[in-house]
Amino acid sequence: MRRFVIGQAKNLIDQTRRRPPQPHHHNNLRLLSLLRPSASDSTAVYSPRLFSSSSSSDMPGSDSSTSSLPVTLDSINPKVLKCEYAVRGEIVSIAQRLQDDLKTNKDAYPFDEIIYCNIGNPQSLGQQPITFFREVLALCSHTALLDESATHGLFSSDSIDRAWKILDQIPGKATGAYSHSQGIKGLRDAIAAGIEARDGFPADPNDIFMTDGASPGVHMMMQLLISSEKDGILCPIPQYPLYSASIALHGGSLVPYYLDEASGWGLEISELKKQLEDAKSKGITVRALAVINPGNPTGQVLSEENQRDIVDFCKKEGLVLLADEVYQENVYVPDKKFHSFKKVARSMGYGEKDISLVSFQSISKGYYGECGKRGGYMEVTGFTSDVREQIYKVASVNLCSNISGQILASLVMSPPKPGDDSYDSYIAEKEGILSSLATRAKTLEEALNKLEGVTCNRAEGAMYLFPCITLPQKAIAAAEAAKTAPDAFYCKRLLNATGIVVVPGSGFRQVPGTWHFRCTILPQEDKIPAIVNRLTEFHKSFMNEFRD
Repeated sequence: MRRFVIGQAKNLIDQTRRRPPQPHHHNNLRLLSLLRPSASDSTAVYSPRLFSSSSSSDMPGSDSSTSSLPVTLDSINPKVLKCEYAVRGEIVSIAQRLQDDLKTNKDAYPFDEIIYCNIGNPQSLGQQPITFFREVLALCSHTALLDESATHGLFSSDSIDRAWKILDQIPGKATGAYSHSQGIKGLRDAIAAGIEARDGFPADPNDIFMTDGASPGVHMMMQLLISSEKDGILCPIPQYPLYSASIALHGGSLVPYYLDEASGWGLEISELKKQLEDAKSKGITVRALAVINPGNPTGQVLSEENQRDIVDFCKKEGLVLLADEVYQENVYVPDKKFHSFKKVARSMGYGEKDISLVSFQSISKGYYGECGKRGGYMEVTGFTSDVREQIYKVASVNLCSNISGQILASLVMSPPKPGDDSYDSYIAEKEGILSSLATRAKTLEEALNKLEGVTCNRAEGAMYLFPCITLPQKAIAAAEAAKTAPDAFYCKRLLNATGIVVVPGSGFRQVPGTWHFRCTILPQEDKIPAIVNRLTEFHKSFMNEFRD
């Protein structure tokens, strides 16, 4: 059956190419619906093979029901099937197919490019890397440059000095070799010093575990904390799908706590208590509380008072506090400021023996946006020595994080200082990026709030807006007929009409009966007016088409 459907889709593509594009491109939408697995299909969980560069009909064993191969959907780990990750899910796969087709069939679409507003990937949308960071990385990666006289005319003096300092901490200056499983000691020293300068409280380099981005650190803690489905993790709803995916993969239970959209995505302690008691009544032992600050996908920045209440809650209930702080540099409003949970806990007088706290940081966000370099760390405090040995053991299974990412993580936490050769250019680049992000966030926020039936809280931080859409009943009925969530239906139609890729709120979970989508603020400023125009025109057309 699948081969027949895809064959029909190919015929539809050929027919579409032979005739002028239609006003609302229903043919393209029909093609996408043919390619999308239905809810009754066993591959309804995100199935990239349906959207790969080769047709599924050409792939041997593409139908699990007739395959003689040893691995089928029925035989793989059911936890993998349960795991979902909407940020790179079905809509993104459709967008990639459209992007390929645009190369040879530009006249078939009402847009000339796909704009990926689905993921926090700054450099893919034109953000430039920080010069000092890349100079140091280049010199560390190709050490022969340090022996060339021309290098002093091409690189800043402090980038050369920093490269030598880093290389002196690496045995044999071998940046292609494995390191200590927690990361190079000298780089952890630099990170600990940066944390201490940020918070005003001591940091121990032995508490630092360097990771390939923040995600492996989250997975590592889930491995440590979850032993069965009776172990639960309190997670914010809406949440970043990394958490639900990791909990599912490790066989635990996600215990949701709902952020209050009406109060700017507020985190209420009463909601935490309610969900904790509900979990206990179901026989679930809640092991940890995950907090994302600034918020993803919601963009709120917690007040210090709220953070104090959260710390007290974790201490009283005996919960590990998992603090996702990867957007700590991304705060755009003057009345809010980032405070690390470690700083808050220490300022309350809580030390290592009072609260277990794991803080996550990444080089992928902030003003640096080095997503592809895969660097980050977690700071692990408040664990006994025997438990720490187990964390180290898990880290050592992966040998070590990549060295380029380690170097960049150390630079992020120890950038140029006043008086350094690169300082002025570094500050100009940093402030230019953050100022532009704030402008883009405000422009998109205002545009969204002008749309019929759309409300959007202000973007206080992070890289996203998460507007709420009130959809007409006819649109909801059409989505149900298409066997898809209403906000996913809206997002697919948006993609098909404009080339703009956003993620439906259903991929992040949300209050039942509400619909949202997440949109990044990352497209460059000169593209924002076009995005606003495309989105506005699409929304008007969509609402008119489905008006009750």
